[in-house]
Amino acid sequence: MEGMMSKMMLSCKKATELIEKQWVVRLSMQENIQLKMHTTMCSACKEYQKQSEIIERVLERMNTKANFTTTLAPEIKEKIIKELEKN
Repeated sequence: MEGMMSKMMLSCKKATELIEKQWVVRLSMQENIQLKMHTTMCSACKEYQKQSEIIERVLERMNTKANFTTTLAPEIKEKIIKELEKN
């Protein structure tokens, strides 16, 4: 049971990586469960998650108000996704 629990538990570093990753790609079911478990027990990461969401919403509004139409090139987006998946 301990082995399974240690696999399910995330470090704060990994949790914050998943918090940011979810803004780019959909997390796997396992990642979602791990992140939920971690943020349930870790108030610092739960607060980080709230702040990340606020920042994303503000940036989204700024982007809408400025009427930016630029997007990342597909190859750049793919490179970012591959880097996120490495960790």
